[in-house]
Amino acid sequence: MSMIDLRSDTVTKPTPEMLDFMLSAKVGDDVYGEDPTVNMLERKMSEMTGKEAAIFAPTGTQTNLIALMSHCDRGDEYIVGQQGHTYKYEGGGAAVFGSIQPQPIDYKLDGTLDLDEVRKVIKPNDNHFARSKLMCLENTHAGKVLPLKYLREAKEFCSQNNLLLHLDGARVFNASVALDVPVRLIAENFHSLSICLSKGLGSPVGSVLCGSKTMIAKARRWRKVLGGGMRQSGYIAACGLYALENNIDRLNDDHRNANLLAKGLSTVSGVKIRENKSQTNMVFLKMDAHQLSTVTKYMEKKGIKVGGYGDMRLVTHLGVSEKDIKRVVSTFQELFHQ
Repeated sequence: MSMIDLRSDTVTKPTPEMLDFMLSAKVGDDVYGEDPTVNMLERKMSEMTGKEAAIFAPTGTQTNLIALMSHCDRGDEYIVGQQGHTYKYEGGGAAVFGSIQPQPIDYKLDGTLDLDEVRKVIKPNDNHFARSKLMCLENTHAGKVLPLKYLREAKEFCSQNNLLLHLDGARVFNASVALDVPVRLIAENFHSLSICLSKGLGSPVGSVLCGSKTMIAKARRWRKVLGGGMRQSGYIAACGLYALENNIDRLNDDHRNANLLAKGLSTVSGVKIRENKSQTNMVFLKMDAHQLSTVTKYMEKKGIKVGGYGDMRLVTHLGVSEKDIKRVVSTFQELFHQ
């Protein structure tokens, strides 16, 4: 019996076709700017997002961090969601490495930041305060897609309030597929955006930061300082190129499977699906710590890996089929009907 892993879309493995493409990559020393495959990936991503330039890095945590450090100086502040990945799940890197103060506020239920609440925390131009420099949004957030109308409002708001705007777009292609628009229409509202290749797109490693030429030049230096200067990294950049060519449209399959999973679990007595369901590849179940532990252990015995922080999060990806979804629902029925 094969293992079904719903803990995250980061658990995907390269397909044989992706590996073949990787092995045929032409490489060079990327720190010297001489890796042709990395250069090709960066050009492709800048074109897709409509930005002047891009930089390839090992992780989304690093692309977010070098973005924050490129936009902000020591003593500056960035405004972010209380549950935002850059604030909560990236080790406090902005504060640790950049001396950048985070100013977290609560997300609304739809994953947006209330711009009126943002306005309240922008600091006056006074030596007592950190300088409010940047706002950071996340799309998708907990599987929820930020509406284009809101993104345009956020862009105008930041312009009026002298703020830069960065997008943690780890799953921005899920958002573009769900909205049925090119990713460029999302990206045009931001000064920079970080995009993961190693989640739903199925590449084993890597993220790309896109922005202006000036900003990416700063980011390239910070990447080196933070230990992200890789050498013949074209082999892994090739996986990203393959993913961009072959794995974007198929994100619809993940969204459809997440919807099937939510519908199936909604029929299981005792399973509580969190309200405000995601629109992409995530399903959240309400559970206390004891129940989460019990369910996780039972599922693993049945060949299904699940998990979460607080609530249980189930994530569909290219390693999960419709047949797997049916097996997961059946296993939940077995457990909750005992």
